Amino acid sequence: MTPSTTMPLDPPVGHGEAVVLVLPSDVTEARSLLDRLEAELRTHAVPDRDVFSIVMALEEALINAMKHGNQLDPGKRVHVMYWLNEALFTVHVRDEGPGFDPYDVPDPTDVENLERPCGRGLLMMRHYMSEVQYNETGNIVFMQRRFTPS
Repeated sequence: MTPSTTMPLDPPVGHGEAVVLVLPSDVTEARSLLDRLEAELRTHAVPDRDVFSIVMALEEALINAMKHGNQLDPGKRVHVMYWLNEALFTVHVRDEGPGFDPYDVPDPTDVENLERPCGRGLLMMRHYMSEVQYNETGNIVFMQRRFTPS
């Protein structure tokens, strides 16, 4: 399976220019990005609930890309593109790994999986974002959060 290099959906209409970042597979870099993004969201007066949701979901996506996708390989990168407007935050996260099938991950809420560590991050991403999709290969996640009205 060859990893896809394209994003699953076209950039959102009316979002303007994307912010494009390339991170090493280093969790400290993920934390740094999340801190900068949180400050940017607050500068744009994004409601606290939405800031929390975006940061939580993006943290899971970045850690999954670094640990599971890239296997913390220092030679592999995580590619992030995001857009922000007054009503919506959209992000694409791509790793350089072989991909995975998100439907093949065990449901962490099933009784037999309650003590297993896998699947909780994907569950959190789906909970905190308005939309979560993957490309066919499974090495790109597309997420959107529509802001809650004030």
